[in-house]
Amino acid sequence: MPEVKVVVRHAEERDRNAIKDVLQASYQQYELTLSKERWEQYKANILESVDSSTTKARLVAELDGEIVGSVFLYESAETAYGAPQLEIHNPILRLLGVSPKARGLGVATELIRSSARLSLEWGAETIHLHTSDVMDSAVRLYERLGFERAYDKEFNNGEVLVKSYRLQLKESELLQA
Repeated sequence: MPEVKVVVRHAEERDRNAIKDVLQASYQQYELTLSKERWEQYKANILESVDSSTTKARLVAELDGEIVGSVFLYESAETAYGAPQLEIHNPILRLLGVSPKARGLGVATELIRSSARLSLEWGAETIHLHTSDVMDSAVRLYERLGFERAYDKEFNNGEVLVKSYRLQLKESELLQA
């Protein structure tokens, strides 16, 4: 089996539509698990995030020149969610998405690794993310990559517990690879 070469780079303006397509395709599966109203809100939030001025960095992953994944990085909980009360003053990874046709090829891992490296360059010691139980495969990936629960940074969104995870960058095996 030939080795797959995932290329991660900073997104450019010309990538905007491809990012939207990847995010819609990668998050579409949650339409079946969320109420219609909640899904419509979530989808709108995802698409608005593509153009958010509070995003510090947008990364894309390419396979054979095609964008198949993306992730957004924010400086803090305030810029990511408008939630300064979470007191997260380190980078937050949001909206990690991988096209269904590229899943299982290491795209998400490479996007997370690149996000962690970039966060280290910014001087951060940790990187955070938030997720919920509905995204069980993502949770398994985060835990496998060394993220640990940050119970003190969790919150409820309606009836949904939004779990927080953090990765200690300097000790991370993810960055040793």
